[in-house]
Amino acid sequence: MEINSIEVGSFRNYNSAKLEFHSHTNILYGDNAQGKTNILEAIFVCGTTKSHKGCKDKELIKLGNNEAHIRMSISKKAVPHKIDIHLRQNKAKGIAIDGIPIKRSSELLGLINIIFFSPEDLKIVKNGPSERRRFINLELSQLDKVYLYELGEYNKALMQRNKLLKQIYSTPSLSKTLDVWDDKLVEYGSKIISSREKFIEKLSGIAMRVSENLTGNREHLELVYEPDVTTDYYSHNLKKAREKDLHFLSTSVGPHRDDLCFLNKNIDIRKYGSQGQQRTCALALKLAEIELVKEVTNDTPVLLLDDVLSELDRNRQNYLLDNINNIQTIITCTGLEEFIDGRISLDKVFCISDGTVILEK
Repeated sequence: MEINSIEVGSFRNYNSAKLEFHSHTNILYGDNAQGKTNILEAIFVCGTTKSHKGCKDKELIKLGNNEAHIRMSISKKAVPHKIDIHLRQNKAKGIAIDGIPIKRSSELLGLINIIFFSPEDLKIVKNGPSERRRFINLELSQLDKVYLYELGEYNKALMQRNKLLKQIYSTPSLSKTLDVWDDKLVEYGSKIISSREKFIEKLSGIAMRVSENLTGNREHLELVYEPDVTTDYYSHNLKKAREKDLHFLSTSVGPHRDDLCFLNKNIDIRKYGSQGQQRTCALALKLAEIELVKEVTNDTPVLLLDDVLSELDRNRQNYLLDNINNIQTIITCTGLEEFIDGRISLDKVFCISDGTVILEK
């Protein structure tokens, strides 16, 4: 799996730009705030339909414009595909695969698997649980279309139940209809819990091997899924919390409150791990993602590294670079520093300056 090229128009700080990528290592370098990350963001949007920053579509359009375009050419198991994204200020985005418009953005997920690694990801261990749920949902949605559908149905039911809780505040007789949405939440929520449990179990085994190799067996990373409720008690706990939910006008039970724990020899790294341990954990998590994608899809993902090497010490840099030789990688950095030059092959190099792309190699 690889990206052959990407073309953007009126996207972020770009009027227009086109980059043709090498199948191995691609470097985008330049000063800060020149547009390097914007190229990675465009790639991520083409692969997942959303910005890795959680931005709204209209925020991706260059100021002064009403629309933006992203066109990406990829190869998946030697079969070429084209992805077209049309972003509009006041309308839903348009998406086409191989020239054919699709009705649901979910149809695009899984066509190409993208792993994005940025300095923000180093905080996934100590940030709030919403960051960890987002990580789980994004990866599982790329790997499992059924999970993506179930997550969508769950979120719809959750939104409707929360809306109903607010309506019941002024119209108490509507409380009789809560059972309908409770049943929907339990139906789809139970499936989500089961999928997450299996996913974390697989990822944990890979992440443990990575952390042991990375630290010379000094650390033994274990990922532990922390569901807000188990499938056996889901319906019971949801009904038990109804009075509380009616008081706070929000659903307090379900997988939308799940978390992920990181343990090193039974010590919670989120609370008690050093900064170095937390960074090792984040790095192991990303490298485990790569291996899991390979295992599930029998193909390689595309890795996007957004100025993350400068945040890692030399040992972690070397380990990361040594383990990405066989996949297409697109790296952003502020210069061709020593930690890149001479340690990996610079197959293609682009200089990015004020929304302009210059091919140097």
